[in-house]
Amino acid sequence: MRLTTKGRFAVTAMLDLALRESGGPVTLAGISERQGISLSYLEQLFGKLRRAQLVESVRGPGGGYTLARTVAEISVADIIVAVDEPVDATQCGGRENCHDNHRCMTHDLWTSLNATIFDYLSKISLASLVDNQKAKDTSVVQDQRTLRRTAACSDAIAGSNAA
Repeated sequence: MRLTTKGRFAVTAMLDLALRESGGPVTLAGISERQGISLSYLEQLFGKLRRAQLVESVRGPGGGYTLARTVAEISVADIIVAVDEPVDATQCGGRENCHDNHRCMTHDLWTSLNATIFDYLSKISLASLVDNQKAKDTSVVQDQRTLRRTAACSDAIAGSNAA
């Protein structure tokens, strides 16, 4: 089972949108620049996300995209399904024809894995991803402050030792 670039980029772009939409609609150009995803690819993804009613577009100056639901109401599975990303560990795509046009011996194993993965992704909300990212950002800011204080103290000690 693999999650392709399409699914990864869609989740990343939705997380970027969720983190920034409090300041108004978010442009795809901004997401593209911040996340390193091509603008044309984002346009394709957001067309699908809009049709799935996960995002809304705002036209005109200051326009862009906003979430159509709260972050708590959007799961990672919703995003992946919206962009037509298959979560399928079977070789046959569920058609049961992977072994000489017959069902392979391990088909049930892979089908069960598919269900487990989908269930897991359904339980992860965009809100939890936002919370995790904000916690990481806060930790980085705190680490930077600590480093600045440590450097200032080191400079002060070095200055007093030189005198």
